[in-house]
Amino acid sequence: MVNKDFCLSSYIAFRYICQEGIDFASGLHHQHFKAITDSERVQVADAGEMDADIKVQMEHLYGKYDSIGVLLSGGMDSAIVASYLRPGSHAYTFVTSRSGVFDADLARARQYCERLGLTHHLIDIDREDYEQFTPKVMRRKCAPVHSIEPQIYKAAIAAKADGVELMLVGESADLIFGGMDQLISREWDYDDFVKRYTFLAPERVLSNPDMSVYDLYERYRLPQGKIDYLRFMDEVFAIESSGSYFNAFAEAGLAYHDPYARMIMRHPLDLARVRGGEPKYLVRELFAMRYPGMEVPFKIPMPRPVDAIFGDWTGPTRDEFLRDIDMDSLTGNQKWQLWCAEKFLNMLD
Repeated sequence: MVNKDFCLSSYIAFRYICQEGIDFASGLHHQHFKAITDSERVQVADAGEMDADIKVQMEHLYGKYDSIGVLLSGGMDSAIVASYLRPGSHAYTFVTSRSGVFDADLARARQYCERLGLTHHLIDIDREDYEQFTPKVMRRKCAPVHSIEPQIYKAAIAAKADGVELMLVGESADLIFGGMDQLISREWDYDDFVKRYTFLAPERVLSNPDMSVYDLYERYRLPQGKIDYLRFMDEVFAIESSGSYFNAFAEAGLAYHDPYARMIMRHPLDLARVRGGEPKYLVRELFAMRYPGMEVPFKIPMPRPVDAIFGDWTGPTRDEFLRDIDMDSLTGNQKWQLWCAEKFLNMLD
């Protein structure tokens, strides 16, 4: 079924097409990322069990691949993954000349590499990279993409040139181990969560917004005006976030592996600990095990230089978009979404 207005509205609201079987155009068919099921995952109750399982995973991977690299930010998730690599392995960290958005990442990533004996590579991201690589990942996805995808794609092709056969990432730790602390910070009312989670309201920027995309939230509505936000994150955010990594690496033709995605917490997430200032408490304990004596960093999302690169962009000009969009009110990521959506629509013409 083709419904361009629905697909465009869904991308603007959720950064992906939230319903399979509806496409932008004939001949373009997007597919949702399929995560492994909970029954296939290894249950872990503490940092020691996480450590043991990752070691088993790495032993298996080194039986298949001679060269394994890591996408390394300054946060603890990827730093932990990097600590299981053999010395001399390749690590890739994003930088940009446009701003200091990656400075904290770079400083900590350098510490990790020096400590582990990894070969450190810097992947510079600029406007030209978005222009060059965004169409590639969009064609494969058959839809506009997340702003992380051109970055990942550039790192992946650099890694392939270095002889890397498999790239490790730490993307799933946030979702599985309680890292989305702002989105699980309280028991949400339905309307408040809809407002908080929607990345950009389609009615703010589109000429013909399809308001039915908001029906996605209805699947998670609870009595008394509440919402099952934990299940929403497990099912909706997982598709959007993990799908971005899958698509970018697939387009580059490089295998990737996320050790956290193969695990699940044996006991329910202790929301009181998360809300009390201990997001990803099991991961933090594992970091302390793998990096004794080093300060455990707080959550550092992987930066994207969209604020600097798209800060002065004046907005879309196609008829699908409103003419009077208040661009000054939008974040860099929201401007990216409009830029990317317009690029994709131009490809359809």
